[in-house]
Amino acid sequence: MENDQGDLMEQEEHDGSDKPPSSLKAPLRSTRLNIQRSNVCSRAYFVVIMVFFHVYILNVIGLLLYVHYNNGPGDLVSGNGASSTSVGESETPLPHPAPAAGDLPLHVEDYTQSYSLPRIEGIRVGHVQQVSLVPDRTHEMRTISLKPLLFEIPGFLSEEEGRVVVQLAQLKGLMESQTTAPSQGQVESNQPLLSFSTEEVFSLLDLNQDGLLQKQERPGQQRSGKLRSQFKQRNKHTWLYQGPGSHQVLQTLRTRLISLTRLPSTLVELSEPLQLIRYDHGDFSNAHHDSSPSHSETTCAHTRLAGNTSALTEVSCRYLTMLFYLSSVEEGGETTFPVADNRTYEEQALIQLGVDLTDTRETCDRGNMRIKPTAGTALLWYNHLSDGRGWMGELDEYSLHGDCPVRRGVKWMANSWVNVDPDHQRQARYQRLVGQRHQAKSGMEEHYQPLSHSDLHQDL
Repeated sequence: MENDQGDLMEQEEHDGSDKPPSSLKAPLRSTRLNIQRSNVCSRAYFVVIMVFFHVYILNVIGLLLYVHYNNGPGDLVSGNGASSTSVGESETPLPHPAPAAGDLPLHVEDYTQSYSLPRIEGIRVGHVQQVSLVPDRTHEMRTISLKPLLFEIPGFLSEEEGRVVVQLAQLKGLMESQTTAPSQGQVESNQPLLSFSTEEVFSLLDLNQDGLLQKQERPGQQRSGKLRSQFKQRNKHTWLYQGPGSHQVLQTLRTRLISLTRLPSTLVELSEPLQLIRYDHGDFSNAHHDSSPSHSETTCAHTRLAGNTSALTEVSCRYLTMLFYLSSVEEGGETTFPVADNRTYEEQALIQLGVDLTDTRETCDRGNMRIKPTAGTALLWYNHLSDGRGWMGELDEYSLHGDCPVRRGVKWMANSWVNVDPDHQRQARYQRLVGQRHQAKSGMEEHYQPLSHSDLHQDL
């Protein structure tokens, strides 16, 4: 009996000693499960973070590539930090304009920098962008053509500003710009007749004087030769200086152009003055290109000092045109783009079955696009394509445009052109020459102390 009781006691002790370890094992297992679960969660969280991080890096790389291929190579980056304007969504506001160029002092270094040429993206016909040109106000800029890239900005200038510009033009005085060629069968009585030998004719045609006639040198083979030789217009015009000392309204128009186009202010300052044109009843201008194609035998008129001195022909090199309507017209006077948004362009196709699309007096209503003049509205279009490297490329032949005859009323308008040489190295040389002359002129003014610039250009 005692042995049996002893065995039972040992068994109870043994059972009692086994219970505590079993109770300790359960928490250890749950702890291990919790640790394993937490490791899985942390790994999944890490994977998600890494995925988002890689997507972010890819987006940054894509953005940098987009900016690079839109702005061109790094050696053409604008000295003032200007970048190309592209709008991805409708009615996206553009940044506020920089301070007025006329209010900032000009330095020689500003003329010696090389630039890229930003372009506003058209997106599609009918696309509207919100642009900020004046404080506390935005303007709508609507794309009305992609070939050429053409924009319309209503209310670009106020009626009062338009009246001031017209008054300044009247004060300056306008000159006739009639270049109407005689009609068929009509001979100009006062025009002397000249006779040339065969050698003299050959020398006149051989533009580069190499003793050979290339295809482009032969009569009728020069690009846009017909448009230049048969261009006709009848109106009155004058030029207004927009630099320091000019009327504040004229400087304001130039500042808004710089703000809208994002072009370096130096390029605009070194361009042509503002051209004012008045169209009376019956006045017109045939379809033409504002700029010219680039050839080895030609040089840009504005960079002729740094251009090819042996070139026989100076041509206009205008990157873009900004047109301002200073008055409304009761009837007629539309600005026409005969081949805007055509599928293809061929100069020979402008005349078919006796219909000449460049003759705005006869075929103005047959053009693809006509824009009615409205006081305060501005048009902006690019005369050249991009070369894909941030500079000016070939002439955009779709930029062909003219002015329909005024039927009733008077049409006042202004043209502001930005001159750029297709050869950016020649443009840079030209700017260096201007900088050197500007520096020499500044030194002479300090020595002799002549009249101030504003005194020489009072309100004009």
